[in-house]
Amino acid sequence: MSAASAPVVTGVGLVTAAGPDRDTTWAAVREGRPTAAPDPRLRDLPVSLTCRAPEFDHPVLRRRGTATLDPVARLALAATAQALEQAGLDPAEWDESRVAVVTGHGTGGVHSEEAATARLAERGPGSVSAYFLTGYLINMAAAAIALRFGVTGPTVALSTACASGTTALGAARDLLASGQCDIALVCGAESPLTRLIVTGFTQLGALSNHSSRPFDAERDGFVIAEGAGTLVLERAEHARARGACSLARLIGYGASTDAHHLVAPDPGGRGAERAVRAALAEASLLPGDVGHINAHGTSTPRNDAVEGALLRRVFPHRPPVTSAKGALGHTLGAAGAIEAALTVLALNEGMVPPTAGLTEPDKSLDIDVVRGGARALREPIALSTSFGFGGHNAAVVLAKG
Repeated sequence: MSAASAPVVTGVGLVTAAGPDRDTTWAAVREGRPTAAPDPRLRDLPVSLTCRAPEFDHPVLRRRGTATLDPVARLALAATAQALEQAGLDPAEWDESRVAVVTGHGTGGVHSEEAATARLAERGPGSVSAYFLTGYLINMAAAAIALRFGVTGPTVALSTACASGTTALGAARDLLASGQCDIALVCGAESPLTRLIVTGFTQLGALSNHSSRPFDAERDGFVIAEGAGTLVLERAEHARARGACSLARLIGYGASTDAHHLVAPDPGGRGAERAVRAALAEASLLPGDVGHINAHGTSTPRNDAVEGALLRRVFPHRPPVTSAKGALGHTLGAAGAIEAALTVLALNEGMVPPTAGLTEPDKSLDIDVVRGGARALREPIALSTSFGFGGHNAAVVLAKG
């Protein structure tokens, strides 16, 4: 992708277990501070460790109609409002037909599903809320964003499991490049902390009841989390025309499918490697040009081993690697958007945050995972990777400014 045609990031917003905004989230990640805690709402389950977002308030959530939304949509709205504020965009002033919304999710409104299922079982069909479906359907966070901010351009909700947030960035890039919009609000949002979802991941052996320890020799699973991340993407000429500050450029995107197993990654990492190399090729870069990698880094034994081998193979110069999941847990479909936003912040601050929870690096991986404290980042290019159940792989290359 040419520098002139690459979309620019003009705003980011975050709501995570670390806090209700960009600054508190970035502080926890920068300091390598874990946010996992025993969840009293799940205390009788075999695994009850989660990264749950704290209760929070935001002006966007005080509007009429928001009380009936599922938590996933409320997270998405709060993150998007922050991103728009940073971007200096006022929905009252834009051409709403030239704005798009693209969201990524793994599960959708599962709290609404849980409440409706309980009511149906206990009190019968007449007790189920008429707002059940508007909370549950996977497109409703995107619809809520469009409705709240008056967006009438393309609105798309995507699901590629834990790659969804990064897939959404790729889809938004395509909408901008094809001229269908000037601005794209890209949001990954997830609120999966229900008894059924947590039990499902527990039954797969994917969760840790100890801590999230990406790339650690003693890693034993991920900590399930909720959160949302929004990035405002714009055509570069549109951002320039309104005098917006460019935080980063999205210069490469790649995607692939393993076609290997419903939940296990291809043990050779071939599909993931294709996605990474495709992103580099689109950016017209060589692997040695990458100065930092924000890894998927789930903290599961198999996934970290496959990803570690992939990174060592493709990037023999060993650029510094970090995983935000040690601090924030695994937000499933939101992870790609959240981690892309963190990568933008890392590029702007000129530092690579440490990987929280990492105490004894797995020496068999032979990659340079940052731990203990932040490290200076002098190179202006970073890669962010996401891999999901179903064999979905996605990667983005971001450049500073």
